[in-house]
Amino acid sequence: MITLGETARKASRIIAAADTQTKDAALIAIAGELIAKQSDILVANQMDVQEAIQKGLPDALIDRLTLSSETISNMAEGLIQISKLPDPIGEISNLQSRPSGIKVGKMRVPIGVVGIIYESRPNVTADAAGLCLKSGNAVILRGGSESINSNKAIGKCLSAGLNASGLPQGIVQVIETTDRNVVGQLITMKDYIDVIIPRGGKGLIERITQEAQIPVIKHLDGVCHVYVDKDADLEKALKIADNAKTQRYGTCNTMETLLVHESVAEKFLPRIGDILFEKGVEIRGDEISQHFIPNAVAATDADWYEEYLAPILAVRVVANLEQAIEHIRTYGSQHTDSIITENESNAMRFIREVDSSSVMINASTRFADGFEYGLGAEIGISTNKLHARGPVGLEGLTNLKWIVFGNGEIRT
Repeated sequence: MITLGETARKASRIIAAADTQTKDAALIAIAGELIAKQSDILVANQMDVQEAIQKGLPDALIDRLTLSSETISNMAEGLIQISKLPDPIGEISNLQSRPSGIKVGKMRVPIGVVGIIYESRPNVTADAAGLCLKSGNAVILRGGSESINSNKAIGKCLSAGLNASGLPQGIVQVIETTDRNVVGQLITMKDYIDVIIPRGGKGLIERITQEAQIPVIKHLDGVCHVYVDKDADLEKALKIADNAKTQRYGTCNTMETLLVHESVAEKFLPRIGDILFEKGVEIRGDEISQHFIPNAVAATDADWYEEYLAPILAVRVVANLEQAIEHIRTYGSQHTDSIITENESNAMRFIREVDSSSVMINASTRFADGFEYGLGAEIGISTNKLHARGPVGLEGLTNLKWIVFGNGEIRT
């Protein structure tokens, strides 16, 4: 691990100084390797999936683990998109002349070495590598044991692409052991790693947050809400609520609680209940919701806190916008929340007062994603209050330093 850290630190200096053309060429080369080695990646991934099934791992985890030709193409396309994004490194902003004669501004610079610990999702290996490379950072990737074969196969593509571009392979290093002690070492290597980004279950992220000796960018839960306001277009609300819950169950931006204004509950709830019931979604509702959705079962207080990552939805009827906002403040995880309304005043109040990393008006929570936000890909979603917040793309992997231009000025 120390050798990995030393290698990453040396490589970080090289990639920090690399020009945009070199970085983009490496991204394109890696994308080409992913497509060329697609069959090898799929074979490796099938080994991981079969082992996960044999171990009885949860369906949501297996869903995140599984790759296809389409997902590999999307991984490659994500890298191509990153190569087309403006390079933030070296960008100078807010340059101002001071009375002394000096000019003061800020320059965007890489963080340095990023350590990423993740579970299930092999696509993170390529996405994270691409974002770190373009933002001038070296990265150490530690995937979960359940995806070890997939990550190794993708790692070979990363190394080949870097090599073809004349960059050191130490810029991206995939840890190839499943030894659990590695995580404990990685999160304390403060001499070599500048920030840790965990992606995985709540248990993993809680452990890393508690034990890390390095700053952590993370989110614990994705308890996302959709609130159907009294002034909602109900046809629009039906489409959005359905998509937010059923487009994919095992993601952190999937709706887990539906809030409905009492004045539209009678019209809206039976219809959304039928749509979700036909798709096999279990609804856990409060007393009023159960009245309008006969198939609903009684929700407990614990359901309002729950990130199901499964075809289960909590539903509550609220008296007004204030109660919806208060519910989100009490039970939400500051991830993603959406209001469905045609009332501009209510919409603007919702986005001002709901303190989440993404707040939406008349849109599915499933859009809370780096690719959908135009970041090319994301390294994760942060609910931190400091530094990066929401989907973390290139800028979230950089920092700012003060720069001063002078011409012989001295302080008097």
